[in-house]
Amino acid sequence: MEENSSQLAEAIASPQTMEAGEEERDPENVSLQQPLLKRNRTLSSNPLAIIGAKVSYIESLDYEINENDLFKHDWRSRSKVQVLQYIFLKWTLAFLVGLLTGLIATLINLAVENIAGYKLLAVVGFIEKKRYLTGLAYFTGVNLVLTAFAAVLCVCFAPTAAGPGIPEIKAYLNGIDTPNMFGATTLIVKIFGSIGAVAAGLDLGKEGPLVHIASCIASLLGQGGPDNYRLKWRWLRYFNNDRDRRDIITCGASSGVCAAFRAPVGGVLFALEEVATWWRSALLWRTFFSTAVVVVVLRAFIELCNSGKCGLFGRGGLIMFDVSDVTVSYHVMDIIPVTIIGILGGVLGSLYNYLLHKVLRLYNLINQKGRMHKLLLSLSVSIFTSVCLYCLPFLAKCQPCDPSITEACPTNGRSGNYKQFNCPKGYYNDLATLLLTTNDDAVRNVFSSNTPKEFQPASLLIFFALYCVLGLITFGIAVPSGLFLPIILMGSAYGRLLGVVMQSYTKIDQGLYAVLGAASLMAGSMRMTVSLCVIFLELTNNLLLLPITMIVLLIAKTVGDSFNPSIYDIILHLKGLPFLDANPEPWMRNLTVGELADAKSPVVTLCGVEKVSRIVDVLKNTTYNGFPVVDEDVVPPVGQATGATELHGLILRAHLVKVLKKKWFLQEKRRTEEWEVREKFTWVELAEREGNIEDVAVTRDEMEMYVDLHPLTNTTPYTVVESMSVAKAMVLFRQVGLRHMLIVPKYQAAGVSLLRISIRLHTNL
Repeated sequence: MEENSSQLAEAIASPQTMEAGEEERDPENVSLQQPLLKRNRTLSSNPLAIIGAKVSYIESLDYEINENDLFKHDWRSRSKVQVLQYIFLKWTLAFLVGLLTGLIATLINLAVENIAGYKLLAVVGFIEKKRYLTGLAYFTGVNLVLTAFAAVLCVCFAPTAAGPGIPEIKAYLNGIDTPNMFGATTLIVKIFGSIGAVAAGLDLGKEGPLVHIASCIASLLGQGGPDNYRLKWRWLRYFNNDRDRRDIITCGASSGVCAAFRAPVGGVLFALEEVATWWRSALLWRTFFSTAVVVVVLRAFIELCNSGKCGLFGRGGLIMFDVSDVTVSYHVMDIIPVTIIGILGGVLGSLYNYLLHKVLRLYNLINQKGRMHKLLLSLSVSIFTSVCLYCLPFLAKCQPCDPSITEACPTNGRSGNYKQFNCPKGYYNDLATLLLTTNDDAVRNVFSSNTPKEFQPASLLIFFALYCVLGLITFGIAVPSGLFLPIILMGSAYGRLLGVVMQSYTKIDQGLYAVLGAASLMAGSMRMTVSLCVIFLELTNNLLLLPITMIVLLIAKTVGDSFNPSIYDIILHLKGLPFLDANPEPWMRNLTVGELADAKSPVVTLCGVEKVSRIVDVLKNTTYNGFPVVDEDVVPPVGQATGATELHGLILRAHLVKVLKKKWFLQEKRRTEEWEVREKFTWVELAEREGNIEDVAVTRDEMEMYVDLHPLTNTTPYTVVESMSVAKAMVLFRQVGLRHMLIVPKYQAAGVSLLRISIRLHTNL
């Protein structure tokens, strides 16, 4: 697994951990040196994230609007012009996300195509001169250097840049803080690491990294740049909160998919179906706007490159398999091979998920040994890949060129459907056409239509077997890598192979069989349906494929779901990232939130006007991120008992730390006026999550002072009655994007307890 597998964890979603004394008694609190392969499945909400055999705390995010006095005053005081400026800036950021994503995607495509193109041309030159060993040495050496470049960047500078990044984005949008995932260093390493890894010919794609790159761009734009050089523009600071940052990162995720496949609608649906937990119509418009900008930028550069101004960049780089000129005709009997493809996709996809899970656990053990082991693992995979890609074509028999085809045959360039390789004039090597090229061109070749005799079954079988092995051993090494392209390569191989076998029984083109095979394996592994269907329609540019594509995707997903979770859910589990599923577990119907809260330590409450020493003690000795503010002996409305206890609201840990930093203390115990708090704080400051209690110095005299917490308290926290089922509370928790939820007693007038639900409900509870 990548380095970030051993670093990415700090939080849970729901409110946070136990006190130090309670931690020792929790059955899930295991020593860092003790393996966690067998865990006690007791009812516990201790937010421990498993990464291999290590434990780490995970922070959740504050998506809820904190309606304290400062927020209410700021919202009332905003003019219509200010509101319009805020909305305009949202759309401006969406535009910039799309623009920069399109530009960087073009840069990556140009770099990969030119580096890989010149490398392949040199190899072809050695082969034409019969210098096969020199060609092998050159091919392997260049790939080794490119892989080392990408691996060193990831291992030494940004470990979180390894892998696709999509599981971490999915966890972030679910409410989990994934540290260092969206920083400037991660962005730079991801860009150049992707160029090196893809140009090295490894069995990985740039699609997943592009999603991560676009999300990094969105995050940096939303917060005004990297932490050390952040812009302090007043209006930009309104976006420096978890809620707005979530929206802009969602725009980035959809833009990344659009940049990878030139599929704007597919990108929006991918964000909606796969990564986003929270959605609304306004966000739909902005994500669609971002993807539209990406498409315009990519189209402009494609037109420029088609004129020959981009070096070796031709049809490659931007995956676009146009089969609009193919007449798609199918009959009732074609439902049989289509169903077979769907079932194969579901079975093979779930099998791939199972085997990849085992490989990643092994890689996790290797990567834990240190940086050198990560580098050696990456270089070993590179050498094995290079040797296989270069040597296996020698096993294929040379095929004579068909004089009826219009395309050049044979070809010796870096691309082309009929590679000559080691064959005499007038013959081509079909396996070299698939292997000794870039991954994008390999997919384009296997998707080629109206070429029923181009590839032999033996070559397709070797191609499928090789990429099954490479797809398992490549993902997880310390380089930026995506899963889309490896799965497309495997699926298209067995799809085309099935088309060869069924060619006498069906009229569907073999290239379309390859498209359906790729779609089925992606649905069987990733468990996407709607977004995947639209992406493939935008790729193939043929609406007639819609009915059979839908059937294949539905069958593959249904079959795959009966075996194991999706590949992204498996990676989330391996990385130890908690994730709150959309559907509650059945046992949650039989457990109330009151019973869940009783199983844990009592909640820590604060008074409305609290002593500084009490606040410091609570912050230092607990790890909660929210504290109910309770006022005792409140004079109630007429007709109620005297001496009632009032739940004023909930105050966040970050706000308490900010109070201590700014020394907003009172000499006597009293309520402050509204103007006093506005002199010291602004709502924008309170939206930021910065500061640590260890960085705050409080004198002995200040310990005896007081703090009025009422103006900073969220007076409208979400509350539920203690008799509510855990299932119902979990649905509310997820759909609203909560971090804290208060449980109020059903019969008592006083007393409050804080709900703590573990995010990884299917494993921890």
